[in-house]
Amino acid sequence: MGEIAKKIVKIDVENLLNVLSEAYSEEWLAYYQYWLGAKVAMGLQRSEIVREFNEHANEELKHANWLADRIIQLGGTPVMRPSEWEGKAQCKYLAPDNFDVASLLHDNLDSERCAISRYEGLCNLTDGHDYETFRISEKILKEELEHEQELEDFVADLETARKFMQEFCSC
Repeated sequence: MGEIAKKIVKIDVENLLNVLSEAYSEEWLAYYQYWLGAKVAMGLQRSEIVREFNEHANEELKHANWLADRIIQLGGTPVMRPSEWEGKAQCKYLAPDNFDVASLLHDNLDSERCAISRYEGLCNLTDGHDYETFRISEKILKEELEHEQELEDFVADLETARKFMQEFCSC
């Protein structure tokens, strides 16, 4: 970490690196959860949901890249072994029990809500203390909030379709 960078970070850098390593691990797990979900998804609106999952996977990978860069800037090393990601992560990877799009959407919605909490916490931790980490965390938080809304919209669409089908079939 550069000399000036050390002076402007006004919080415990080791603690911050630990939190960033947890978030980094979570982003890799989120990437994998979306990527795999896009491969195995079945059911109503599959094509649109697969497209959305692939877009979210790419954004999660971008988040991991931003976090890795920041960890390195702060003098740390990103988690090097994928086998360590689950142990580091507070937001866990949810292996799908059911490949139905509704189940996958709910699993990813739970994960997004955990990520929102993670980045809200990182923003609170770094606000006024570490401007660059705050900026990165705020940017990721914005995207995680968008992911939650997009997933909620798909869940609502599926529920509307289910109700329509029940009414249509009961005639």
